[in-house]
Amino acid sequence: MALGRAVLGLMVTFAVALAAITVWGTVDRASGSTPGASAQAGSEAPAAPEARVTLSPANGATDVAPASPAVVTVAEGRLTDVALMGADGKAVPGRPTPDGWTSTGTLAYGTTYTWKGLAVDAAGTPTPVSGSFSTVTPQRRIAANINIADDATVGVGAPIIVQFNGEVADKAAAQRALQVRTSVPTEGSWAWLPDAEQGSRAHWRPKEYWKPGTVVDVAANLTGVDLGGGAWGGPVVTSHFTIGRSQIVKADVNSFQMVVVRDGQTVMTVPASYGLGSDPNRNTTNGVHVVMSKEATKLMTNPEYGYFNVPEKWAVRISNNGEFIHANPLSTSAQGNENVTHGCVNLSTKDAEAYFDTAMFGDPVEVTGSPVPMPRTDIYDWSLTWQEWQSMSALPV
Repeated sequence: MALGRAVLGLMVTFAVALAAITVWGTVDRASGSTPGASAQAGSEAPAAPEARVTLSPANGATDVAPASPAVVTVAEGRLTDVALMGADGKAVPGRPTPDGWTSTGTLAYGTTYTWKGLAVDAAGTPTPVSGSFSTVTPQRRIAANINIADDATVGVGAPIIVQFNGEVADKAAAQRALQVRTSVPTEGSWAWLPDAEQGSRAHWRPKEYWKPGTVVDVAANLTGVDLGGGAWGGPVVTSHFTIGRSQIVKADVNSFQMVVVRDGQTVMTVPASYGLGSDPNRNTTNGVHVVMSKEATKLMTNPEYGYFNVPEKWAVRISNNGEFIHANPLSTSAQGNENVTHGCVNLSTKDAEAYFDTAMFGDPVEVTGSPVPMPRTDIYDWSLTWQEWQSMSALPV
């Protein structure tokens, strides 16, 4: 009996030990520990990666182009606060981006900008946004003006002319800073005309004449733009204007008439005399001119033909080559019969005044039938084919 009880006790002890092994796993004999228990009891989540802040321009950068945006990006975190401060203590305008923040306004020349703010990682640990950079101080600047004044109303052939007061070496950079917005879809292109004495000039014209009533906004955002050759642009100049009614002059030199078509309807057909055909220097030149300006009385001089400061009434300039539409009582007998002028379009005093009252900058004057082409000076934009015009852009079209 005693032996039986001993055997039974041994079996119970063995069963208890086996149960313990089943519950807690195998004991690591080398360490005396239980691996499963250790993994469960001592595990910790990996530490969150720190937020990484990247600045552009880099901290300490100098001679930065003010037109380039200032950007901060954050990896493995997010911004909780950020500001880019100018030397005057004012914050630069900006907006959030998917991974940070960017400035939205053009910076100033010769200014130091300083970053302020915080980024935090997933655990909420802060990383400062700090650093500074300085923008370039130009040794030479090139400014520009736009030929059409704010709130003006102009004709359907009016080109936009941006005149620079110096030669622009990097025309592509300048053109990227020029913007034209229209109230109706309008296909158009910039072209760089040969440099004038006062500097480079860029013209913008639509593929076809403007649609009447179109509202146009032009901006030359040149501040901070590197124009090449050591020159920088600025300030920003803008213009807001409207296209008026359509008025087109049809000037066939062999018809001895001048026809005015307004909004598709002929409103004036009057006798005219054009430039003397037998003298190439006196021909009215062939091509699409535009009305440039007008004066009630214009003093006209042509030393080659012996006249000086002759007052002519109701003079509408259509080129800087001496061509006007104006009254001339001395050629009344020739008007409607023959061409005798020195290149101008002569009308009677009554007809010239009536036309003068309706003319505005940008009205096309389509001269046809002359053997002498319009010279490529002044506003000859419409005398070029669309393909020729586009080839004069500084950027691919």
